[in-house]
Amino acid sequence: MDKSYNKTLYACFIGYIVQAIVNNFVPLLFLTFHSSYGIPMTQITLLITFNFGLQLLIDILSVTFVDRIGYRASMVIAHACAVTGLVFLTILPDICRSSFIGLLIAVAIYAVGGGLLEVLVSPIVEACPTQNKEKAMSLLHSFYCWGHVAVVLLSTVFFQIFGIQRWKIMSCIWAVVPFINMIFFTKVPIASLVNEGEKGLTIGQLFHRKIFWVLMVMMICAGASEQAVSQWASTFAETGLGVSKVIGDLAGPMLFAFLMGSARAFYGKYGEQIDLEHFMTGSCVLCIIAYLCISLVPSPIVGFIGCALCGLSVGIMWPGVFSKASASIAKGGTAMFALLALAGDVGCSGGPTVVGMVSSVLGNNLKTGILAGVIFPILLLAGIYLCRLYHKKCN
Repeated sequence: MDKSYNKTLYACFIGYIVQAIVNNFVPLLFLTFHSSYGIPMTQITLLITFNFGLQLLIDILSVTFVDRIGYRASMVIAHACAVTGLVFLTILPDICRSSFIGLLIAVAIYAVGGGLLEVLVSPIVEACPTQNKEKAMSLLHSFYCWGHVAVVLLSTVFFQIFGIQRWKIMSCIWAVVPFINMIFFTKVPIASLVNEGEKGLTIGQLFHRKIFWVLMVMMICAGASEQAVSQWASTFAETGLGVSKVIGDLAGPMLFAFLMGSARAFYGKYGEQIDLEHFMTGSCVLCIIAYLCISLVPSPIVGFIGCALCGLSVGIMWPGVFSKASASIAKGGTAMFALLALAGDVGCSGGPTVVGMVSSVLGNNLKTGILAGVIFPILLLAGIYLCRLYHKKCN
């Protein structure tokens, strides 16, 4: 590979850290927003829904403009939005008539950046002239996990040392990361996903391919398998380890993210020696075992271990589906990556929803809700088998 593209890979790695910042920093401040601005918690929790809802919208709309303005310009816009949103968090709530509206505007701006990053980073890495694209893709996605861990850990340490009342300084510190990476993306080389003179497939052409729909379902299940348990990680930490809610909020989600990132980094390092299909199959089986441990074993500590195993098992799912899509559909282009990102986000929101709904119907029994969620890794396993049949048929 041309060594100059190493800089592109590094910039993409940082891009996923930026996405982790915009998704995970503000939730650490919910109680602070409630006490400082007098905003009801019902309104504050809407910030998460609004953030991810707008990112879903950007996933859809990006198909219409990314190829027109180019990947470089789109990446610069994404990082500029992240910088602006994080800085506006510290300004708008104090100057707007409604503090909540000020927060909402800031979240809207960085959500545009987060949505664009989700669509852009993977195809840019896929287009780089690397020898083992599956390996690069897995390593790339591990950086979202490391970013998640860093945001929670470093922000918590900062708040403990300097006080939560100085959160605005931390927000500006985090804004430095996308600002520097924005400058990187004005200079690094960016390759094209398709050869010169060719065009990527349109949405209509993708829709006419049966394997595309299999991959979409797989992507939904990848996101759902991850978030259906991740959202409850702090609860399992509190009950399994007998720790306080503060420690549970740190230990549960951070351990989940760390193990998920470790699985991705492991494949990123040793991917040349490991068959992706076998690795994904083994991960799905381990995920099913983890779900069963959480839902059927009465011991709280086993439930916590199951939660940790789930983090380890889901690591390869999201980047693995991206790699399978690239191998299965030539010239998928921006449209394919955008729609897969959309499907993944649908799964991330749908997985916890299914768990919550089933739990509610059955007397708020969380374990039963988790048991219902085992359908997601099972369907993903079926999708891997269908992809294998597709490749045998094509060959």
